Amino acid sequence: MNVIDRIKTELLFFDGAMGTMLQKQGLQTGELPEVWNITKEDVILDIHKQYLNAGCNIVKANTFGINPFKIQGSGYSCEELTVQGIKLVKRAIAETGKEAYAALDIGSLGKLLEPLGDLSFEDAYAAFQPICIAGEQAGADLCLIETMNDTYEIKAAVLAAKENTNLPVIVTMVLDENGKLLTGADLEAAVAMLEGLRVDAIGLNCGFGPDIMKEFLPKLREICSLPIVLNPNAGLPVVVDGKTSYLVKPEEFAAVMREIALDGVSILGGCCGTTPAHIRALVENCKGLAPLAITEKERSVVSSYTHAVVLNNRPKIIGERINPTGKSRFKQALREKDLEYIYKEALTQQDRGAHILDVNVGLPEIDEVEMMGKVVTGLQGITDLPLQIDTSNMTAMETAMRLYNGKPLLNSVNGKQESMDAVFPLAAKYGGMVVCLTLDENGIPETSQGRIQIAEKIIKEAKKYGIKKKDLLIDTLTLTISTGQENAKITLDALDYVRHTLGVNTTLGVSNISFGLPQREKINTAFFTIALSRGLSAGIINPNSEAMMAAYYAYCALNGSDSQCSDYINYLSQQPDQPKAASSGSKELTLFEAVVKGLAASVGIAAKKELETREPLAVIDEALIPALDQVGQGFEKKTVFLPQLLMSADAAKAGFDAIKEHLKMQGNHSESKGSIVIATVKGDIHDIGKNIVKVLLENYGFQVIDLGKDVSPERVVEAAREHKVKLVGLSALMTTTVANMELTIKMLKQELPECLVMVGGAVLTQTYADMIGADFYSKDAMGSVRYANEVITRT
Repeated sequence: MNVIDRIKTELLFFDGAMGTMLQKQGLQTGELPEVWNITKEDVILDIHKQYLNAGCNIVKANTFGINPFKIQGSGYSCEELTVQGIKLVKRAIAETGKEAYAALDIGSLGKLLEPLGDLSFEDAYAAFQPICIAGEQAGADLCLIETMNDTYEIKAAVLAAKENTNLPVIVTMVLDENGKLLTGADLEAAVAMLEGLRVDAIGLNCGFGPDIMKEFLPKLREICSLPIVLNPNAGLPVVVDGKTSYLVKPEEFAAVMREIALDGVSILGGCCGTTPAHIRALVENCKGLAPLAITEKERSVVSSYTHAVVLNNRPKIIGERINPTGKSRFKQALREKDLEYIYKEALTQQDRGAHILDVNVGLPEIDEVEMMGKVVTGLQGITDLPLQIDTSNMTAMETAMRLYNGKPLLNSVNGKQESMDAVFPLAAKYGGMVVCLTLDENGIPETSQGRIQIAEKIIKEAKKYGIKKKDLLIDTLTLTISTGQENAKITLDALDYVRHTLGVNTTLGVSNISFGLPQREKINTAFFTIALSRGLSAGIINPNSEAMMAAYYAYCALNGSDSQCSDYINYLSQQPDQPKAASSGSKELTLFEAVVKGLAASVGIAAKKELETREPLAVIDEALIPALDQVGQGFEKKTVFLPQLLMSADAAKAGFDAIKEHLKMQGNHSESKGSIVIATVKGDIHDIGKNIVKVLLENYGFQVIDLGKDVSPERVVEAAREHKVKLVGLSALMTTTVANMELTIKMLKQELPECLVMVGGAVLTQTYADMIGADFYSKDAMGSVRYANEVITRT
């Protein structure tokens, strides 16, 4: 029976940790575990058998760390290590006679994707692709994509698996204590994207023990329509006799996991620190339990890389301004590839209250496919609002959907068979809500009934692709009343029926109603208000129109979706005494504003302008640093997320570069606050965290000596001595390499007792850092910056 079919009738059990078991067998710190598939296959085979005999029925192949970046120089290819890993699982299953499944285990590449890092989405996809192909060819029964903390990387891995194999795909992620992934996604955003990509099960692993991980389960059950997987650690890591240890015993682990099973998890297992004893206790403790029924959640959702927007009783605003129609300055920006102008339009609409941004870059004289890819990628670096991909070019639509980090809104499909044949396969493949225009081969019906019939046809056709009504947004089409007095009534009657009888969400391009009439905003506002009362789910409007936004907030207060009218009151408190007409919203930004918004070109221009009248030091101390501080504080408070933090840091760099150039022209040189050595410790090839810290430290004026990854203790000490630094920063992501972090700290304390050491990484905690002798533990990059400032100023 297929593993996914089996989940419906019985609980299934993953095995536990491979690394923990290999360390007991002599795996050295920094040694590649996956190479043992070939050099010590008897050890790997025996571990698989131990887990099978403990009762697990899904065995993870020893392939977690296989990728071209990690195994480079090992003497083996990704394909041969993957094939051998799967073969060992299949052999263990055959020799034990157990009914079990072999899981191709895929982990993170250890790199940030663009625009945050230097790895393109397609390069990430290419790194995963041969592993997926080799795994299926070797006999894998499913693909497990695990220990992931970036939805964009997850998407690359999922597409590599689904486009190149027929394997069921399970995804498990790592959350922080606030329930977010490293790059900012909350559970709702991640689940929306993964369900859109049609993975087969979703869950969590690593990071926490079962007691803490259990706290995230109610939310996951509330929003997820797929089987849920939980593979926690045996608690948090500690150092015992110089070795990484996990203290949650098998009985304690199994007791909490039984509660988790009763709460609705379909597949249970273990991660770091768990052993065959933990899995045996888990299986024994869950005997006789059956999985809870998996229910479809009727949630209409789009998402960005940070959060989901749910279409519900409270209507949503789709900002219409990223569109060249009727906008000469926007057309100019497209021709000149002035992306920052487009970004400003996005940020202005976000500031004015938009929930979703429509993105249309169609212009006959430009390459729409290329421009759509650049704009969608760039927008995701400066705004966290979900995007509506607006194009009739199917290549541009697919390009945007592929590069989009989330679940987008697609604009649009219509009732023409040709349109449905083109758009629905893309929506089924990549996931997304679809705007559905009620027109067909005969044009736009002149009656509400005619538009309703087209809506019903579209709903029926969508079902053939597995696209449910909750993922459709019907547009009953706004035609101007200047050419027909019944046009508004026809549109609204059809909208009302679609929303309340067919039970499907609705949208309208509101401003079309007033085309050809004077003082259009008055007509638009009245029509918008009526449409909201008739069941409009999401209005495509200009958020820069104060009249339209005032009508929106007033309506939400009246329909009961604005608790205590707080949003309405807050909106009014921010408005000027005299109302203004709608505008594009683009304006020249101050240096401070440009840094906060992450607009590098604007920062460069503003910095040069500031330097005409102010001293360089004043520009740094009164604009650049305060702006970085504001973004950093937002990051620490979880109101700003990693992409925005890095984009602001990158933008600030343009300001510092302008200052350096200014000083150079005057014959002066800028001075750094001091030097800091940073490194990822010996045996660890993951440098995401270190690279983030480097970017921020450099923008706060420090000279950073970056030793890279897989750095020996001796080299760290040598660099610290050579550069006479007061502070060293060490990073580790893998539990197997923390021992090298401890060794590095000991050597630094012995050789350079005055040098302080700060540490960070996903596997570390304050207690752990204290145990290995670190002077400071930072749970995020901004903590490292603040400690560095403190150390340098006091010494």
